[in-house]
Amino acid sequence: MTPSDIEEKGRAFFAADSFARENGLELVAVSTGRATVSMRVADRHRNSHGTVHGGALFTLADVAFALASNSHGIDAAAINAHITYMTAAKDGVLTAEAEEFALNSKLASYTVTITDEEGRKIAIFQGMVYRRTPRP
Repeated sequence: MTPSDIEEKGRAFFAADSFARENGLELVAVSTGRATVSMRVADRHRNSHGTVHGGALFTLADVAFALASNSHGIDAAAINAHITYMTAAKDGVLTAEAEEFALNSKLASYTVTITDEEGRKIAIFQGMVYRRTPRP
């Protein structure tokens, strides 16, 4: 696939994700094995402490992970995911950048880094997918 094909398919994949849209996520970029997604913090993203809920951060990372892992034109489904919260986020735009670090015919692994507008690391997510090889 060409870079424009990957971008087009990534945008269609994102557009079909109603959960991402309902949570205010925006696709910034997608390319082979990589994706960037952002979220402007709103009241719906906050927990009872007034900071961004861990579930909102996980969702942001997971959507970037899904876009990056499905960028090869092969259906990929998560089989493992882990997140480490490094500091609380309160306001502004958060950005999740997913990057592939291992790939074979059946499995692929990714790291997603969530940062705030000042570049502070908010969370690190790691995930693995099973790649469903198309059957003839």
